[in-house]
Amino acid sequence: MEEDIKPPTHTAAARRLSNADRKRQLLETALLIVREEDADRLTLGHLAVRAGVSKPVVYDHFGTRSGLLIELYKWIDTERVSAFTDAMSSGHRTLEETALVLASAYIQCAADNTDEFHAVGAALAGSHEKAAVFQELLDNCVQMFVSVLEPHADLSTADLERRCTGLVGAGEALAGASVRGRHSVGEATDAFASLIRGALKGVD
Repeated sequence: MEEDIKPPTHTAAARRLSNADRKRQLLETALLIVREEDADRLTLGHLAVRAGVSKPVVYDHFGTRSGLLIELYKWIDTERVSAFTDAMSSGHRTLEETALVLASAYIQCAADNTDEFHAVGAALAGSHEKAAVFQELLDNCVQMFVSVLEPHADLSTADLERRCTGLVGAGEALAGASVRGRHSVGEATDAFASLIRGALKGVD
């Protein structure tokens, strides 16, 4: 009897959502599917069932499975960036303090959703859209590092961007290794902070 009541409740709730809130609900549900079942199970039809909405609602928002995967890929990264930005937003810090806070925020934010981010990326592998989106997200992350580190860097903008590109790659690798259990979050954070300091101070 309880199961007969739930679908109409979900449908009524879905009708009350704005487009933006509906899209967020669908993306949150899509992330749960990836986390609980695997990215291969993420289809528009299955998402509609899990979200308690009709298929046309999902198709209106994403159009195709590839469109859904790309939106989810971007959304996971946006959530990571938002948490990272919040962590870095307050207070004046020395280089030592900035390196440690930056490393901690980045490793933690990346580690929180690394498995899902990589799973969705793998589902998009080989597509032109994935390559373009990944480059866009990488460029955004590099610019975020530049803005945080620029006050501490006696470098040209071009040189700082190159070093930040390397740092972002190192941060992703360390976060991934931490998720796989090869290093603790603390060990990955300390290593990344050391790399950040070295990138700005130079190497003898």
